[in-house]
Amino acid sequence: MHGIDVEVLLASGYAMFLAFVAAAFELAARHSHQRTRKIPTIGFSYHPELDIWKCPTGKHLYRTEMTRESSAIRYRAQAHHCNSCPIKSRCTDSDEGRVIEVQRDSWLQSELRKFHRGLSLTLLLLADLILVVTMLRQNNMREQLILVLPVLCITGAGFRMFSNFFRPAERNT
Repeated sequence: MHGIDVEVLLASGYAMFLAFVAAAFELAARHSHQRTRKIPTIGFSYHPELDIWKCPTGKHLYRTEMTRESSAIRYRAQAHHCNSCPIKSRCTDSDEGRVIEVQRDSWLQSELRKFHRGLSLTLLLLADLILVVTMLRQNNMREQLILVLPVLCITGAGFRMFSNFFRPAERNT
């Protein structure tokens, strides 16, 4: 780029790279969390209109318990259905029926989210710091203005991520 200090270009490029890594990290962590939550229910299907889970052999698991402390909902199959099931050994070792526990907390409300979000926010803060320091080192108003746009974008993204960082998990009663 003609007439732009190399330091401005490098700082902008590195800051945008850090912002991209923060966004990619956030997406990867969210995707991993969602996949992990699905593992205990593989082969089962949820029917929200009836608030039941259906097992691979067509039997129903009914809501049995809601715990406010852990924000979990438990569904249980009838013991006699599971105990006479041909695939019981692949499904459960309980003689009281298969249990599925569903956490009501979303990805945005979980403690794991806070950890990953904290790492993403740290990267965005570092990116902003690099840009602001580079801006302060510049004597040319044009180069300072070039750095303002990435600072505003990264700061906006950081505030958006930070807005629910300390918000407690919502509890459904």
